Amino acid sequence: MIVTSISDFRKDLKNYLNKVTQNLETLIINRGKDSGVVVISLEEYNSLQATQHELSSSKNEERLDAAIAKFQSGKSFEKKLP
Repeated sequence: MIVTSISDFRKDLKNYLNKVTQNLETLIINRGKDSGVVVISLEEYNSLQATQHELSSSKNEERLDAAIAKFQSGKSFEKKLP
């Protein structure tokens, strides 16, 4: 996680955004007392959205939990896709 002020962010915008996208860093830009902005890569955002969707219904959450339990107990299998 990288933390910076808004003025430092303005001075080195490209460098900060490169760190976020290339290293999957999370950037927090402080904007004053108890105020700020979080910058994440599009890849990280899409991952969070997919996770939120998967957990949005109790049925999906149950299926995911069952799959994790199956994997952890060693009862899963590997299948090669064409």
